[in-house]
Amino acid sequence: LYTFEGKKLFPERKSYTAEYELTKNEKILYERVTEYVREEMNRAERNVEQEGGGRRRVNVGFALMTLQRRLASSPFAIFKSIERRREKLTSRLKQEKLLLEGRTALDTLQINPNIRNINELEIEDIYEDGDANEIEEQENEFLDNATTAQTLAELEIEIETLNQLSILSKKVVHADNDAKWNELDKILNDPLMVDENGSQRKLVIFTEFKDTLFDLSKKIRNRLGRDEAVVEIHGSVPRDKRRQVVNAFMNNPEVVILLANDAAGEGVNLQRAHLMVNYDLPWNPNRLEIGRAHV
Repeated sequence: LYTFEGKKLFPERKSYTAEYELTKNEKILYERVTEYVREEMNRAERNVEQEGGGRRRVNVGFALMTLQRRLASSPFAIFKSIERRREKLTSRLKQEKLLLEGRTALDTLQINPNIRNINELEIEDIYEDGDANEIEEQENEFLDNATTAQTLAELEIEIETLNQLSILSKKVVHADNDAKWNELDKILNDPLMVDENGSQRKLVIFTEFKDTLFDLSKKIRNRLGRDEAVVEIHGSVPRDKRRQVVNAFMNNPEVVILLANDAAGEGVNLQRAHLMVNYDLPWNPNRLEIGRAHV
């Protein structure tokens, strides 16, 4: 669009894709988590003919899909997700053993987790209609509770698998050599980050998951050496607080980076931001913010 004088009505927006290669340990973690997801989905498919098997398959599928998306988001996000799932299932195993009363490890589990059954259409609705906080709450509910295990023995086997995945993901996190973060670190050094006057340009970074957001916030603050340079918006930040955060980002020259999830897209105007990175791709492509930078 142009004005009557022939000038562009809006500044040109350019989009780039940054490619990166996973480290050796990240590749191993990716393969092991993928193997775990594949085995659990195969088990769910085998059990589909049993009573409630179809609903259980969808529930487990939703949980495992969330696990894969967090694997793609960051090592810290998958580590925290595996830890929460392991702890939840371990707690359930302890409760089941208290109710053992002569049952064997091969007897059917007695406790039904307090999660509702969903179908594929409802999953689509969650991502179409839910806000960032609601989406993450729904994901966590299923990720922490949905399992294909139907006996104590099967539950113990799954927990042991999660123990191994937890050790591996923790190793990747502590290696401090996250390939995706390293690529973002390069972007932070890009000449685009500084304007013609030598001032730092404003950068918005979008991510889907709060675990990734918190991890990036810590890394960027350490990198810049100034805590006040980074602000955050996510589903747990009250709406009135969000306006204060955006105002600081827009008007305070000391604040140069805004980390946000989908909550920043709800009634918040960020048009004055110079640069943007989509650190994750959202489930719903209609929510994808097209900016100058895209990891």
